[in-house]
Formats: sequence, C-alpha cells, structure tokens
Amino acid sequence: MSPGARGRAQAKAEQMIRGMALDELRRALDLTQEELARRLKVKQPAVAKIESRADMYVSTLKSVIEAMGGTLEIRAAFPHGDVRITHFTEPRTRGTRVAAD
Repeated sequence: MSPGARGRAQAKAEQMIRGMALDELRRALDLTQEELARRLKVKQPAVAKIESRADMYVSTLKSVIEAMGGTLEIRAAFPHGDVRITHFTEPRTRGTRVAAD
C-alpha cells in the first residue's frame, strides 16, 4: 500500500472510530443505497428513509449494521467506565432480574 493510500485508510478509520451517521458510515464503506437495499431485501427508498430517521427500532439498526458487515454493540458510558448492554444480543437467563428498592 502506498503512503498516500495508507494515510487515506488511516483517516477513514479514525473518522469511523469517532462516530458517524448511518449514511456517512455507508459511504465510508463504499456502499450505495441500492447495494444496501439489496442486502436488506428492501427497495432503495426504504434505505433513504432509514438513513433520515433520528429514531428507530434497535432491531432495524442491527439489521442495517449487519448488512454493512458489522455487529451492533450498545454501550452505556458512565464516569467509572463503559458497560456493554447485552439485553439485545444475548438471551436473558432466568433469575437475573434487578430488585427494585
């Protein structure tokens, strides 16, 4: 890889790590709305609608991320550290409820 290509790849990786909107992420992965729609088995206008939403189901977001080749992880940030929320990815075990005070 040439130094210029390496620099562009590094810049793209840093941008992805910082965070971005779904449409920005799709473009950074060199995917078109049409290609993403094909992977999701929907029509292109549905992808445009998803990308313009500020609010959506976690299952919809998970499907989009997986169609892009990723895995959705949800984390909660606290002063003492981050916590990975597994409620959406792992089956709950009986008896793991948190007691209410």
